Amino acid sequence: MPEKESLERARRDKRQGKAASTQAGEFVREEIHHVREGKHGARNAKQAIAIGLNKARRAGVDLPPPKSESARESAESSERRAGKKASPKRSRATRGALKREGSRSASKAALSRQATSSARRRGATSRKAAAKKAARTRARTRSSR
Repeated sequence: MPEKESLERARRDKRQGKAASTQAGEFVREEIHHVREGKHGARNAKQAIAIGLNKARRAGVDLPPPKSESARESAESSERRAGKKASPKRSRATRGALKREGSRSASKAALSRQATSSARRRGATSRKAAAKKAARTRARTRSSR
């Protein structure tokens, strides 16, 4: 269950008309914090992000299903189970498995590596546009101070 604060932030983002990915970012952020504080672990940064995105989907953020086939199939089956709650035994098993994972998957270096490799899959034009936008917003926040 997502924290109240994350839900409120995501709702605020939605009210402001921000993209679904921005709303989902709140849940990913929460998940990264959970892994860092040792609430549970994740095998890698991608898994921590995936858990956050799944939380966002369950909370009603309008995100498309995952692209990879296996993840999409599991998402579809979990969607069918959405009304039903996982059995206590299954919940405990899942939580236990996550607790045994490490917490270094949410380190700054790991997240940076993940972001870089993810960006590399995009085209050069797309990356350039993102960099320009970042520069524009950075300049704007600095001048407003």
